[in-house]
Amino acid sequence: MLDKKFNFQDAEARIYARWEDGGAFKPSNAPGAEPYTIVIPPPNVTGSLHMGHALNDTLQDILCRFERMRGRSVLWQPGMDHAGIATQMVVERQMMERQEKRTDLTREEFVERVWQWKEESGGTILNQLKRLGASCDWSRERFTMGDPHDPDDQMVKAVIKVFVELYNTKKPDGTRMIYRDKRLVNWDPKFETAISDLEVENTEVDGHFWHFKYPLENGETYEFPIAHDEDGNPTTWETRDYISIATTRPETMLGDGAVAVHPSDKRYAPIVGKNCILPLAKRPIPIITDDYPDPDFGSGAVKITGAHDFNDYQVAKRNDIKMYILMDSKGRMVDEEWVPEKYRGMDRFEARKAVVTDIDAEGNLIKVEDKKIMQPFGDRSGVVIEPMLTDQWYVDAKTLAGPAIEAVESGKTKFVPENWAKTYFQWMRNIEPWCVSRQLWWGHRIPAWYGPDGEIFVAESEEQALCNAREHYDPDVAVEISPGDIPLSGGSTDDDESTTRETAYIAQDEDVLDTWFSSALWPFSTLGWPEETPELKKHYPTSVLVTAHDIIFFWVARMMMQGLHFMKEAPFPQVLIHGLVVDEHGQKMSKSKGNGIDPLDLIDKFGADALRFSLAAQAAQGRNVRISEPRVEGYRNFGTKLWNAARFCEMNECRPDAEFNPGAVKATLNQWIVHEANNCAADVTRELEAFRFNDAAGAIYKFTWNVFCDWYLELAKPTFMGEDEAAKAETRATAAWALDQILKLLHPFMPFISEQLWGGFAKRGDLITTAWPNADAALDNAGAAAEMNWVIDVITAIRSVRQEMNVPAGAKIPMVYSGDDETANRMERHQGVLSRLARLSEISAGAPPKGAVQIVHGEAIVALPLGGVIDIDAERARLEKGIAKAMGEITGIDKKLANKNFVERAPKEVVEEQHTRRADFEAEIGKLEAALVRLKGL
Repeated sequence: MLDKKFNFQDAEARIYARWEDGGAFKPSNAPGAEPYTIVIPPPNVTGSLHMGHALNDTLQDILCRFERMRGRSVLWQPGMDHAGIATQMVVERQMMERQEKRTDLTREEFVERVWQWKEESGGTILNQLKRLGASCDWSRERFTMGDPHDPDDQMVKAVIKVFVELYNTKKPDGTRMIYRDKRLVNWDPKFETAISDLEVENTEVDGHFWHFKYPLENGETYEFPIAHDEDGNPTTWETRDYISIATTRPETMLGDGAVAVHPSDKRYAPIVGKNCILPLAKRPIPIITDDYPDPDFGSGAVKITGAHDFNDYQVAKRNDIKMYILMDSKGRMVDEEWVPEKYRGMDRFEARKAVVTDIDAEGNLIKVEDKKIMQPFGDRSGVVIEPMLTDQWYVDAKTLAGPAIEAVESGKTKFVPENWAKTYFQWMRNIEPWCVSRQLWWGHRIPAWYGPDGEIFVAESEEQALCNAREHYDPDVAVEISPGDIPLSGGSTDDDESTTRETAYIAQDEDVLDTWFSSALWPFSTLGWPEETPELKKHYPTSVLVTAHDIIFFWVARMMMQGLHFMKEAPFPQVLIHGLVVDEHGQKMSKSKGNGIDPLDLIDKFGADALRFSLAAQAAQGRNVRISEPRVEGYRNFGTKLWNAARFCEMNECRPDAEFNPGAVKATLNQWIVHEANNCAADVTRELEAFRFNDAAGAIYKFTWNVFCDWYLELAKPTFMGEDEAAKAETRATAAWALDQILKLLHPFMPFISEQLWGGFAKRGDLITTAWPNADAALDNAGAAAEMNWVIDVITAIRSVRQEMNVPAGAKIPMVYSGDDETANRMERHQGVLSRLARLSEISAGAPPKGAVQIVHGEAIVALPLGGVIDIDAERARLEKGIAKAMGEITGIDKKLANKNFVERAPKEVVEEQHTRRADFEAEIGKLEAALVRLKGL
């Protein structure tokens, strides 16, 4: 006997453990089972479940459960990303709490600390995913850093092999696919590492524009126009012995290599090619022309600091301008000859203040302008990012991007919705070299060793690096790994100590690889590559990638590039991009706004099923998902509705019958529910195949709540309580069959309650591995559907009129109908149901009596004499008052929407709410006016 209500707190953990212990999540080995594979976007090892994860993993789980029930060999590959910066930050923060620093330890000791943290605290999110119901094959869990206890770990081997092969791959021009270069990068002074453009958040802040004079060398002067006529011709000039520049970062002027003006800017023509003197540093720098400066912006002259600005870097390269590195890894001014001694060792912002003060003291500060500026911040550190000229490792992303672009252009890989392909193309067609080195200790160490002569030995192992080095150096030179405390070259004594033999020491690169380098291999490294494993052969390429748009560049593009290069086939034929989860007002969730919702709190309160269905029901393509506690509570109530319907079926002895043939039922009511269930199966299947999760959820919701619970069970009550045993038996079996169909179709969305009910009605195998209910054309019954839907529509219309006309709920009213023979037959066959559910005192055929409300339904006219049931004058007054009130509300809303300040300044969601309210009031007026029209006939 089913409990009075579904106890999700008890059931979820118990059911999940049974699935996992029983191997339900493992790929099927059934003969002929086609593979279906999804790789989970690996969450950070530092992470915990948030709403974005909940949405992403709910959608993936729906697809996996759907295809598993359809007989596919489903592999949902789980795992985690080692998250280089984030993880190192977590462990360093813990050390700081104990008054320890990373540099107090050796590299090996610190990395061991990180592994300890990972074993003790990392990976919390995977257990949280289990609470959500994620049916991943946890036996195949992978970690991008591999297994520290396995020196031959395949995940590590994959990363190293990719690096080495790319390094050894030379293009026709002789350059390598991976190479080392000195280029400008985004530098995070807090973590002391390069970071990706995608890890930089540009934020508008209050800033300043400082305008400085750069004096011309040797007291040179020129005439500078300061007034112009209407046609833009100069009318007044002043003699200047300087050129004016403006900057938002005064400290960087110490590294200027030139001042640039546009070739067309005639104002500076007399001084182009001459030098100006850099204030404070007293260093002469040239005045050059370049297309970069905008003559109409500021003074039209731009300082060129090639080592600390991305635009300036390109100008410096084009014009062979020297680049001066000003700062160290912590953002402090360096101890170099081009930095005046006073500023050496200063923090960059401290130096900024000092530079402005000293330039002002020299008389070279023109003015300070308050200005909103875009400032780059590290998304992890929160500090201002500094463009820095450093030596880093790069991947030739442009070459790798070619096949990845072609794969989407040709349709081998499709984005859903397809408009996201434009975003992909825009980035891929303008892709820059990919900086893959990071100055961290936690991560895959770059497999490159440096010799004393600067030679680089890239190899898959230390032994291979030594072998390569020995081939490179003279046979008389001994080659060893540098212990780190001696120089790369030196001498060592032979065993007899009579001679000294030269030794060349090689040392491994201190840097580690960008986290996304290993994540890019996820679709094939997790399947065993570089080994030719059975899993790789069976499950690559995967079936679909499910992710949010914010990692198209971080992850999707990189997987496409690496998959095509190493596997010669795109890693997935479809990329499903879902929306973001926002609050009920459409605002992005954030800690600062205080509008974030913890999915685990909702699971604790309403159960995983309610959260999952709430997310899926709103996951329309191209739209964000609005989540709120009342919405989740509403879908918990949907589960309760289903549970109560199942208990009703159980109380009426509706039990599953393995021999039941839905195509053989005779009662029109049963033929109708079989028809509707069959249509629902077709709808849900079609929508899931097209990734329209909201439409699939809507179809099963409507069938469960409106068709099965509200109508079928209600219409079946007379049969359950009747004396016709044959009809009763058929209806019991049909109800049990229809309920089973619901549980199967609902399972991908609400796996726990569906599994509990499935096992509660009969002893049988788990629902998770039960066959999906495919639609069968033989079960279509248009006649039964037309008849029962006609009955339902008549009852609904009568109920609507009763409500509109304010007929007391308990009052029974007569009904007079007219129509053809089919109408009369239907009225006779369903007289009992119509009387009971429409609250009718009698049903008779005839012409509509005078003063009756009429309803036209197909060929039938239904008349309801209400004159003696309601107070017509009072009802008319009530309706007119309601119309006036609604019109008043619309007038108030229109005034708000006509207010330009309100529309422009109010939050978007507030303005949208006003439009929604207006539409609701218009609909209400329509209903009230229709009721007034009906009253006029009484």
